[in-house]
Amino acid sequence: MIRISEVYKYRGHECVINGVNLVIPQGTQVGLIGPGGAGKSLLMKICAGLVRPDSGSVLIDGTEVVGIGEVEMTSVRSKIGMLFQNYALFDFMTVEENIGFPLRQLGGRTDDEIRDEVNRLLLAVDLPNTQKLFPNELSGGMKKRVTFARAVIANPPILFYDDPTAGLDPVTSGKIFALLEERRERGGTTSIVVSHDILGMRDICDSFVLMDHGRIVFSGTREEIETSTRPFVGQFWRGEADD
Repeated sequence: MIRISEVYKYRGHECVINGVNLVIPQGTQVGLIGPGGAGKSLLMKICAGLVRPDSGSVLIDGTEVVGIGEVEMTSVRSKIGMLFQNYALFDFMTVEENIGFPLRQLGGRTDDEIRDEVNRLLLAVDLPNTQKLFPNELSGGMKKRVTFARAVIANPPILFYDDPTAGLDPVTSGKIFALLEERRERGGTTSIVVSHDILGMRDICDSFVLMDHGRIVFSGTREEIETSTRPFVGQFWRGEADD
């Protein structure tokens, strides 16, 4: 479970995360949506312990991550897989080495077992025969898919996906969303998906959270957001322009 309580974050005098309260039950997949600059990616980084809020509490499986030491945070991060918006691949590692890195960190797998799992994921994200390439030899869309494979390879109990289909063509985006749905159906994984592709997210999330100007303005099921009578909520979900 992820529990966020009264979280605030300031950038200068601007409040960019404004009193956020949110509970994400274990084993659920939440779609975090909202306009650009709403604070979605920042909130996810706060949950992952990558950014410290100015005040508030974040509990990851019962562990408070705000203000804890690096040793304790390393233990928490071992439970988290994260797809970064800016890729965060190791430039000095090949595709195969980047994706297999989490499994090597955990230990207990042979090189052949890791290689087999890497190859399986590369086929799943439509990147066969790229094992020996380096990040500087990949397009942005290819880097995104490599980052996705690295995030999920160790089957962590918590997954954060920051815009997993940005820069991908519709066919490949569909494959990524299918993989997200497959992992949700397995059960047990708690995940947050940040994306502007609402159409692709509709069928893969258990609930949705809509942010605007650092605040949560809606939290509920697909049925609830589709039937919401609040103008901004309905307009954003349907992609309608203001009158």
